[in-house]
Amino acid sequence: MASKQMIRQWARELGFADCRIAPLDTARAAQGLRAWLDAGRHGGMDYMERHFALRADAHALLPEARAAVLVRMDYLSAATAPDWRDRAWEALADPARATIARYAHGRDYHKVLRARLQQLAERITEHQPEGETHRYRVFTDSAPVMEVELATQAGLGWRGKHTLLLQREAGSMFFLGGLYTSLALEPDAPAEPHCGTCSACIDICPTQAITAPYELDARRCISYLTIEHAGPIPVQWRAALGNRIYGCDDCQLICPWNKFAQRSPLPDFEVRHGFDRSDLLRLWAWDEATFLSNTEGSPIRRIGYQRWRRNLAVALGNALHGSAQPELAAQVRTALSAAREGADELVREHIDWALAQ
Repeated sequence: MASKQMIRQWARELGFADCRIAPLDTARAAQGLRAWLDAGRHGGMDYMERHFALRADAHALLPEARAAVLVRMDYLSAATAPDWRDRAWEALADPARATIARYAHGRDYHKVLRARLQQLAERITEHQPEGETHRYRVFTDSAPVMEVELATQAGLGWRGKHTLLLQREAGSMFFLGGLYTSLALEPDAPAEPHCGTCSACIDICPTQAITAPYELDARRCISYLTIEHAGPIPVQWRAALGNRIYGCDDCQLICPWNKFAQRSPLPDFEVRHGFDRSDLLRLWAWDEATFLSNTEGSPIRRIGYQRWRRNLAVALGNALHGSAQPELAAQVRTALSAAREGADELVREHIDWALAQ
C-alpha cells in the first residue's frame, strides 16, 4: 500500500514543491464561510453559496474520503529576477504599463496541476493491495473544497492576514491543489503562524478590501473586480485599479515572507506574450481574434474579450488622469475615441468614463 512517504516522493517527482496530509475537519472553517456568505462578501460568486454544503463536508463530495493529500506548486518563472518585487512596484507606478497578476503570466495552473494530480492519484491506485479499490477526487481551485483550510491543517503553511496561505520557505507565490482519498493516512502537524504584529498587507490594499486581519470583502478586491465581476466596475473603485488589468498582487508584493518566494522549474510558468512587460496601448489594439490567440492556454482567457476591454478602458482612463506625458495622453485619448463607436454597451460606458478623466 502507498505510504505517506511514498506519496510525498511521487509528488516531488511530479514537480510539486511540497506534499502534506490533512484530516477532514472543516467544521469551524465552514462556520466562518457561512458567516462570510451571509454578509454578502462573496459578491457575484453565486457558486460559493450554491456549493456550500460540498465545501463544508468532504464526504458530500467523496463519501469514502478519509484524508486529503495537499500539494504546493511554486509559480514564479525560473527567469524571475532577484529584485522582482521592486520591478513590480515600478510597473505599477508607470501609467503606460499594464500589470497582470504574476500567477497568470504563464500557462493556466488548472491544467498543470490537475494533470499532475491525476498522475499522483493513479500512482497511489497502482499500489493498492489486490482486491481493494482506491476512491479519490482531484481538486485544484476547480471543485468546492476549502483548500486553504486543509492546507493549513496539513502544515503546508499558515493563513496570512490577507487570507492567503503563507510558508516560511516560499512566501505565498504558489498554487494549492490536492485530492481526497479513501486511504487512511496519518495527518501532518499544522504550521505555527508567523505574521506577528505585521499589518503590511492590510495597509497596502488599494481598495481596503482586507477589512480586518483574516477578513476579505471580495466585492472590493481588485482581483474579484477584474476577473470574477461580470458587470460594470463600480465607479468608486476605478481609480484604485490603476493599471491593474487582471488581478492584483499588492498584498503579496508587500509581504516580507515573499523575499523567500521560490522559482518553478517547470516551463509551464514561463512568461507568455510579454505579459510581464506589456503596454496598455499595445493590449488595447488587440482585436478579439488576437486576444483569443494570445490567451490560449492562459487563465486570462476565462474573463473573455469584453471584460478584458472593460479593464483596459479603466486603466487607460487612469493613465489619462495620472499622466504627466502629453504625448501618451494624446495617444490614449485617440485610441479610446476610435474604439468607442464599435464598442458594446459595457465597454462604451467605461470608455466614456476614461475619456472624462
